[in-house]
Amino acid sequence: MISRRAFIATVTGLIVAPLAAEGQETGKISRIGFLRVGPPPVMWINAFRQGLRDLGYVEGQNLVIKYGLAQTEAQLPDVAAELVRLKVDVIVASGVPSVPPAQSATRTTPVVFVAALDPVAGDVVTARAPSRSSG
Repeated sequence: MISRRAFIATVTGLIVAPLAAEGQETGKISRIGFLRVGPPPVMWINAFRQGLRDLGYVEGQNLVIKYGLAQTEAQLPDVAAELVRLKVDVIVASGVPSVPPAQSATRTTPVVFVAALDPVAGDVVTARAPSRSSG
């Protein structure tokens, strides 16, 4: 089982990678869109912010997190589209139901997902058979 610390480090790395790929411009404020149904657990958000701080991203200084919190799954496409209109640099889709609306809302903004129990069963990712090496 993966530890909480390892999970947070992995997720934070996935989120920050698209931001870092653009380079750290002086004065640039990175914008993360956080998409999910309902409010996230406070513990998750605190850990998320801490992971970002560990990498030099501080809310209010060089980072803004825009929360797109839908009340129902049916509202997710509209909330995702709003995050895209806000020109976030990356969308964090929390939970399997949030991923397809995030992916449908944009072809240019990276989408990463967290807290997906089974992304293959949820049709978020496609399972691939392991490649066989010829020897």
